[in-house]
Amino acid sequence: MRLMSIASGSSGNCIYAGSDRTHILIDAGISGKKIEEGLKKAEISPRDISAICVTHEHIDHIQGLGVMARRYEIPLYMTLGTRDAVMASGKVGEIPEDLFVPVQAGKDFCIRDLAISPIAISHDAADPVAYLMGDGKMRMGVVTDLGCYDEAIAQKLQGLDVLLLEANHDIRMLETGAYPYYLKERILGQKGHLSNEAAGQLLNRVLHDDIRQILLGHLSHENNLPELAYETVRMEITMGDCPYGGDDFEILVAPRHAASPILGE
Repeated sequence: MRLMSIASGSSGNCIYAGSDRTHILIDAGISGKKIEEGLKKAEISPRDISAICVTHEHIDHIQGLGVMARRYEIPLYMTLGTRDAVMASGKVGEIPEDLFVPVQAGKDFCIRDLAISPIAISHDAADPVAYLMGDGKMRMGVVTDLGCYDEAIAQKLQGLDVLLLEANHDIRMLETGAYPYYLKERILGQKGHLSNEAAGQLLNRVLHDDIRQILLGHLSHENNLPELAYETVRMEITMGDCPYGGDDFEILVAPRHAASPILGE
């Protein structure tokens, strides 16, 4: 399996994941043109994409959804609550009804040789999910837009080979920054976003000897820095209760507007 972030951040998110036989996108929160350009790095044609799995309806996750669905007739997998919110948003244009495929948190499904597990997450959206996927040889996860995590989520993230995990903000930068109070409260709340510190603490719960790579994603442009996210997460691992240090694993930060390295190969 392979995983590559095409774009990841508060201004747009789109992740490619695939096996030798099957290629999917997690979200399409950038323009169709940028998605096509990103896929070229993985030597994938947009016509090879079997599905777009949508996490939730916020614009930084659906901006290019309508264009990609209509242009290439790609099935769109999402919860019913997300589908209704996407269509009510007026941001994606008309999408043929037969392209929608309903999913439900906790109910696995298959797209060709990929087994997909949608997991419920805490975020201020209609019915948001994160996605885990595997081809029988490797398992990967794309887990962003978490206001918080619990034991159930930590258990579901056990045994992954590659994990893209949100490290959205530095708490001090957010608290002292220019955002209005209500927005700071939203981001810091139980249905907001995961801080650098919280990302490191969650990793303490899920790291294991055979994990290959960790990709930190969905960084805020205003309230985080790539170096700060990396160092904070690394320190949380080193100082945490797990038996590992922050230098024991390959930890990368997904670029905001460019493709990441291809992971998992």
